[in-house]
Amino acid sequence: MSHADILETTAGPADAALPVIRARGYWRTGLQQLLRDRVAMGAFLVLLLIVLGCVLAPVYASRVSGTNPFVSNLDGTITVGGQEQPVLEPSTEGLGLGVTPIGPTWQFGPYLLGADSQGRDVAARLLYGGCNSLLIAGSATLICLVLAGIVGIVGGFFGGFVDRVIALLLDVLWAFPIYLLAISLSIVLISKAITIGPISISAGSLWLPTVIIGVVYVPYVARPVRGRVLNLRRSEFVLAAVGLGIPSGRILWRDILPNVLSTLVVFAPLMLALNMMTEAALSFLSIGVQSPAASWGTIILDGVTLLYTRPLVAIAPGLAIVVTVLALNILGDGVRDALDPRSKVRIRNKK
Repeated sequence: MSHADILETTAGPADAALPVIRARGYWRTGLQQLLRDRVAMGAFLVLLLIVLGCVLAPVYASRVSGTNPFVSNLDGTITVGGQEQPVLEPSTEGLGLGVTPIGPTWQFGPYLLGADSQGRDVAARLLYGGCNSLLIAGSATLICLVLAGIVGIVGGFFGGFVDRVIALLLDVLWAFPIYLLAISLSIVLISKAITIGPISISAGSLWLPTVIIGVVYVPYVARPVRGRVLNLRRSEFVLAAVGLGIPSGRILWRDILPNVLSTLVVFAPLMLALNMMTEAALSFLSIGVQSPAASWGTIILDGVTLLYTRPLVAIAPGLAIVVTVLALNILGDGVRDALDPRSKVRIRNKK
């Protein structure tokens, strides 16, 4: 009996006129409740617009900006208000040394948000950086949920020596502060190629921070999944299946996994937000996404030296991270309320 089981009441001979009653499935009910949550749907719409804009980054760079956001443009010029201006203007502060990037033109075209210290279009890099940030965070979330689901289900269901070993490994990972562990792994692996059988991850590959971020958060999801499986292991329908001699693989697939899947789905938006912030932190420290590739963290790093002259270079990706993470958290609350209404009841009772 999983959450998606359908209950059906058929009419007997004396009740031939009674209609058949079908209970709505668990996932269908949760989806309908989520669709009625206007705040969560508003957050989902914001996320959809952000993802769509990032996906269209190549179109913006080629058709609107007309620049290559990955190549320096130190001697480039741009026409603003009918006048031709250099992309990197000579500095007028102090001794007049160095250059100052052109500021935002606020025109839907080249250098909408201005240029960075290399003369690259900030708006185009912002979209490309968002694409990489979302790709890394999304892939890391998928890796984390899959590994946590496997570890939590195996440990909680089989117990004994297997559970003790898994719990010990989770405790070891749990003992390290997340960012310290991620930074340590990144520093060690950032300049090395990793080869595991047919799989090879080259130095500087986007898969390197993806795998690191996905692994370090496994204990945070595996522990709740393991607790959920332990409760299910003692439930009547699982004990009955074990007593009937049904193979463990069938019990895991038909009874345990469908009941654990909702927990993993509830964790997905939260982990996506955490992974995005972790990726931005690693890239800001130059141990995440490597140049000339861009992410929101690397763009903030590029804008640190321009805070007093062109602060928008650092503010724009920072705002993008804030809006995206806020929308993910709001959507995550909506998903939790839709798929786990008991948590909402517990919160109300505490109040």
